[in-house]
Amino acid sequence: MFNLRVPLAAHDEVFLMNTLTDAQLVVSTDVAALLDRISDTTVESLSREEREAFDLLWENGFLAQDRAADRKALDQYLEEVKSDTAELNVTLLTTLQCNFACDYCFQGDHGDYNARADKMSLDTAQRTIAWMTRELDRVRPEKFVLTFFGGEPLLNLPVMYEVAERMWEATQARHVPMYVNIITNGLLLTPAVVDRMVPFGLNGVKITLDGDRETHNRMRPLRGGQGTFDRIVENVRQVAGRCRIAIGGNFDESSVDSYPALLEFLKQQDFADKLSKVFFKPIVRTEPVSAKGIIPLTPIAAKDKLNGTCMTSVGSGAGKACDSCNVLDDKLTFLRQETKRLGFPTHDGVHNGPCHVHKQHAHTIGPDGSLYACPGFTGQLAMSTGHIDDRRDAWRESARERFIRLSPWKECGDCAYIPVCAGGCVAASYSQLGDMNTPTCHKRSFDSALISLAHTVASGA
Repeated sequence: MFNLRVPLAAHDEVFLMNTLTDAQLVVSTDVAALLDRISDTTVESLSREEREAFDLLWENGFLAQDRAADRKALDQYLEEVKSDTAELNVTLLTTLQCNFACDYCFQGDHGDYNARADKMSLDTAQRTIAWMTRELDRVRPEKFVLTFFGGEPLLNLPVMYEVAERMWEATQARHVPMYVNIITNGLLLTPAVVDRMVPFGLNGVKITLDGDRETHNRMRPLRGGQGTFDRIVENVRQVAGRCRIAIGGNFDESSVDSYPALLEFLKQQDFADKLSKVFFKPIVRTEPVSAKGIIPLTPIAAKDKLNGTCMTSVGSGAGKACDSCNVLDDKLTFLRQETKRLGFPTHDGVHNGPCHVHKQHAHTIGPDGSLYACPGFTGQLAMSTGHIDDRRDAWRESARERFIRLSPWKECGDCAYIPVCAGGCVAASYSQLGDMNTPTCHKRSFDSALISLAHTVASGA
């Protein structure tokens, strides 16, 4: 059920991948043909060479006893993902305030962001620290991952510094490795900020550039309309080498063609070899877009201004699931190929895995202390799954149960990508379709990425 293959005509071979076991093999066409007829063949009738191939395929998960065994293995895998205690992952919104006026922003607070948008207080921060410490003792994870974002997280440095330092002390006392990520627009990122965070486990910083200089300045200006590209690039230059720096970007039909120029620009910079990852994703518009190729999605909290997270920041900061949601398939494939061509590390487009919404020990904490299963729901109190004060509200318990029962992949039939997708982005399903258990499918993008991965593996690159 989870086998995928890509013919490698130049070598008369076939790339095989099993998405459940993550096994990858380059085999002869004879071995691939054996896969096609194995269900009608007895093991005893196989030749010695065929039996060796059979054993190899079995050991790597390309063969199963029957379809029921495959289904059972999938259920077991997804249950293990849900209950896994190896990692306690917390995404903390220090504030919903922002100093930018991105033209695609749905928070709608370009005029008076300090007047209404939430900002975590030091008192709430202390209670958040206490909650996370209790979770460390309850879960006993092998590692603790803490991501700061918002809004613009660097607009609330006192909270970021306090939480990072106190949680570093808590994890050190328990001998638990701690990794800190920051997702920021980059305008306030300085060597002083990085140097302050490095002793507390700073793992990486993700910064957004929305195209070349002209396009970025149009898409992501300051509130007064001034451009931000040059200052951000200079900030990256100043901190590169002090910690891992990833570059992200949000494209739409009007900006996507500027990204090759951005990549060429980045390649020419003295910090190019210090970038840990470069990856771009499509913008989710607040109103349906009818242009050809654009996926019409309505982001979470679009009708509730100031309540939602920044779409730049939605995700874990590790550049995994949420960063590849709502895929504009053809353009994203093109940009991934250009990124690889210029030698920048990027996602292969296949290895995603179920995102944090499916994991019991991954949490998002809003500025008021509300807990959410996914950053995409932050600010919608009706979707809050708990609170750092451990208060028991019936409506939060109801929301928590809804997330526990999530299973959009059950509508996906026999799709081989279920282990890496789990039915797609739940936040997108909820906002676009009104049902978290309705899949959002981007199989076409996965297929394209698989072909690219196959040829990369075959070439030994």
